[in-house]
Amino acid sequence: MHIADLRQRLRALGAAPVHEAHVLRLWAQARPHDSGRSKPEHFLPQALRAAWPALVAELDGLARLQSEHAGEDGSARLLVALADGQTVESVLLPRDGLCVSSQVGCAVGCRFCMTGQGGLVRQLGSAEIVAQVALARRHRPVKKVVFMGMGEPAHNLEAVAEAIELLGQEGGIGHKHLVFSTVGDERVFERLPQLRVKPALALSLHSTRAALRAELLPRAPRWEPADLVAAGERYARATGYPIQYQWTLLDGINDGDDEVEGIATLLQGRYAMMNLIPYNSVEGLPYRRPDWERAADIARRLNRRGVLTRLRRSAGQDVDAGCGQLRARAALDGTAARPLRMLRVVPARHAP
Repeated sequence: MHIADLRQRLRALGAAPVHEAHVLRLWAQARPHDSGRSKPEHFLPQALRAAWPALVAELDGLARLQSEHAGEDGSARLLVALADGQTVESVLLPRDGLCVSSQVGCAVGCRFCMTGQGGLVRQLGSAEIVAQVALARRHRPVKKVVFMGMGEPAHNLEAVAEAIELLGQEGGIGHKHLVFSTVGDERVFERLPQLRVKPALALSLHSTRAALRAELLPRAPRWEPADLVAAGERYARATGYPIQYQWTLLDGINDGDDEVEGIATLLQGRYAMMNLIPYNSVEGLPYRRPDWERAADIARRLNRRGVLTRLRRSAGQDVDAGCGQLRARAALDGTAARPLRMLRVVPARHAP
């Protein structure tokens, strides 16, 4: 389901703009539907009142909690069941954040990512994306939403854009606290500036060497890292939000002195922040996480070079639940639907 379809249905049931906004606000913010001034009989037209119980049940059914895996860091990884039996993952983050998925699976095929190993199964509708937020808000407050879960948001761009606009308006999330993460699909730089709600942008860099980045992200657009940073800088200056560069630290692969020097050269003087994320090991893949002191030393060196750098712990490392692993385990256990069919995503034009 898409939010545009939901709006159409509400209007067909007699909802005026004020009713439509009220219903969407109740849903996206996970407010009670039947208490106080929110009781349907207090504000809804008759046809919508009659359809109200079935509509609420349908919205609640878009995303249901299948299992929860709490981490010692205050995070919790959620395996979320969709109405068709497919599953995605969301992550409740410390300090009222939530990471949501935009696809079932992913077509980028990052070598170190469990989600990318199985390819793309299907796109999520914009309502299914917002439903992950509504579900999480029934567990704890959510004040920041990052589109960094399963999938490449740029490959489902219009649905993600629709979800961002609802969350930034009726959903009550501050615009700079909506973070769109991408491997660098150039359509992002064309589309996001056109939105009424302009999100912050996170760019997956992972290497300053174009050949290594292409090896790690085999179906990502073939940017030269300097060109990707330049495009990010233009977006940062236009929106007033610094770019968040994502760098998964892989032991012996992209944690060398040459990469530290490359990052400093690329990002000195940029309106940007580097997020270093030690790899969350995945069984069956050859990559390993560097030791914490090595990662901390890289962060210290970059900060001394004038690159604002944060060393982050991947949420839920203590439960070995890197994104895609919960879904994969459930499939092996027979508790999640097998992929229905694989979809082909047409990549964006290569960056110049």
